[in-house]
Amino acid sequence: MIAVPDAATLGAMDAKALNRLEKDVADQFMGGVPWGSVAWGLCNLAVWLSLWPLTLMGILPLWAAFPIATLNVMLCYLPSHEAQHRIIAREGEPLFWLNELVGYVSTIPLVLPYQVARLTHYEHHTHCNDPVLDPDAGTKAAGPWQSIANSIAYRQPGSKGQAAYGECLARLGTPEAQKAGVQALVSQLGYLAVLFGMAWTGHALEAALLWWLPRHIGVTYIQFFLSWAPHHPGTGNGRYRDTRAFRSAVGNIGSMGMQFHIVHHLYPRIPLMRTPAAYWALRPILEARGCDLERL
Repeated sequence: MIAVPDAATLGAMDAKALNRLEKDVADQFMGGVPWGSVAWGLCNLAVWLSLWPLTLMGILPLWAAFPIATLNVMLCYLPSHEAQHRIIAREGEPLFWLNELVGYVSTIPLVLPYQVARLTHYEHHTHCNDPVLDPDAGTKAAGPWQSIANSIAYRQPGSKGQAAYGECLARLGTPEAQKAGVQALVSQLGYLAVLFGMAWTGHALEAALLWWLPRHIGVTYIQFFLSWAPHHPGTGNGRYRDTRAFRSAVGNIGSMGMQFHIVHHLYPRIPLMRTPAAYWALRPILEARGCDLERL
């Protein structure tokens, strides 16, 4: 591990030397396949899919399946997020197919197509906290309860937040963005077809408690911890100002690693499970740069 000098030495370093030191420290945490995230994404989907036959056959009671399904939706985004940044494998590498597989299938419970998530997430990184160009700007709120209320309002028909991703894809206007828009339409139609089909055959409760309600709870949870909490107050701009490190009441696991989200924005190719270690290694440098860091 590279030794980071004390605050006085860091403060005396010129910008070029500090940038080089920061990059060298960050580079130690990159590379290799994050097999934990691969297993997480595929196993989480397998558990969620298994709930349907287990419940319909009466093997697992619906009251027990509901919290599991909710947890599955909460957990389904981050493995795809690893794939969005090509952390599992880059295009042209032997395991790129695995990167894309995890990216595409892990967010099925969330009804969020991989290409939609990837393209809009890149725009979030490029325009973080911009009230117009950041597709996640609608999650900005004065406090946690307002964040939760905004998340619910975000999903109401005709809301500005509901249209944010579609507007982002239209603004991009590339063939890839147009294809992602078609995928979004097909995904939504498939989701609604399952819900209506289940209700039509007398399984409305199963549809509601295995997918519809878990999805709404999961989206609120994801928007709170992955979007609002690490970017609050959502006014900072620039590489070292648009996100922060924070202390979560539910800890790093409960917040899905977002206490150290500042590391992800600085170095998106550091795998999620390595961001805590990367944060502590980089912290003296981030302090020298005046980043928003709560005492963790």
